Amino acid sequence: MPFMCQNDSYSTLHTAVVQTVTPAKCKVSISGGKEQMTEGYEVILDDTILFPEGGGQPDDRGTIDEVPVLRVTRRGGDAVHFVPSKLEEGQEVKLKVDWERRFDHMQQHTGQHLITAIVDKKFGHQTTSWDLGRNVSFIELDTLSLTIAQMQEVEDECNQKIRDSTPVTVHVTEVGSTLLENVRARGLPEDHVGSVRIIDINGVDANMCCGTHVKNLSDLQCVKLLSVEKGKKGKCNLYFLVGNRVLDFVAKKYADEKSLTKILKCGPIEHVEAVERSVKQLKQTQKEAKNLLREVASFEAKSFKLSVSENRYLRLHRKEGNNEYMNIVANELKGIECYLFLTVGDEKGEGLFLLSGPDKFLEECGKNISDAIQGKGAMNAGKIQGKALNMKGCKQAEELIRTFMSK
Repeated sequence: MPFMCQNDSYSTLHTAVVQTVTPAKCKVSISGGKEQMTEGYEVILDDTILFPEGGGQPDDRGTIDEVPVLRVTRRGGDAVHFVPSKLEEGQEVKLKVDWERRFDHMQQHTGQHLITAIVDKKFGHQTTSWDLGRNVSFIELDTLSLTIAQMQEVEDECNQKIRDSTPVTVHVTEVGSTLLENVRARGLPEDHVGSVRIIDINGVDANMCCGTHVKNLSDLQCVKLLSVEKGKKGKCNLYFLVGNRVLDFVAKKYADEKSLTKILKCGPIEHVEAVERSVKQLKQTQKEAKNLLREVASFEAKSFKLSVSENRYLRLHRKEGNNEYMNIVANELKGIECYLFLTVGDEKGEGLFLLSGPDKFLEECGKNISDAIQGKGAMNAGKIQGKALNMKGCKQAEELIRTFMSK
């Protein structure tokens, strides 16, 4: 039989009886979306309002007697609740569901059924999989793409069905029932036991599904199709938002718009034009800066040439420099026997380096100097060049160079 969360997806409180409690380990989400292996207990109840993951829908969160439920999975006909604290078998407990998470999943899941059905009906493109993401969901379609006009057509019909307050009915039947003959489905899981649920969007779609759904499309509020991106071979992904996620999206974009208005010092209508103008100015400034950097590199190399007879060692660091800057200096001094140690980037963090000198110097000292700055590079055409992971080691590297030169 279906769980109570499937019989009444709007139920948020329930009293149940603990049937089994087993010590276990489980991977649970921690801060930042990472998973961590955690010790706890697997609890099976006589019934539950907490949905176990399945059908592309993530599991619910909630509490059992104020003990947080960290995961809910399905094992055969049982829902297994993973909790950090032990409960007693036979104990009567009170369940509470995290309604904000549950309702979001209901909106996205029913919205997925609606979008899938309308895309299939209008254009004959079937949904091969879907993903209920944390912020944005998508369906994978067996077509290379959808046009903007097709997306708008699908979105308009979805929202019309919502405005029509189209009912969503759940039918429970058995495997082999004639009700399943005209139902869209991709087959039952191998470990499926018991009854089969059919989610029927009146006049739109009937589909086998174990997930939680709204009773009426009006609870979806609205559907927004965002974009189509290339998917697996011969397929594409259609990204969408439903219900509260649309409102959250609008709120975020409005906050961004206010920030841009303050930064760009113009109204929202002029934002694009102002950004394009700023990007154009930035490119011009970057071009001019590159030209100046080239001139500085050439000037510094020529200045060193004037004193090379007295001082054969050139040490340069330029925070805003790049590989081109170092190579210009090195190329200007090509053919002159001297020692070059050039660096660019953050003096206290990471950067780039170029080391040049006589072959004997590079062979005997190159590795030690590179190790001092945690350099990762290769020797080529009389120089070692690459990335320095520890620019604080430059002082030690200079001492190695001076020691070699003094010999």
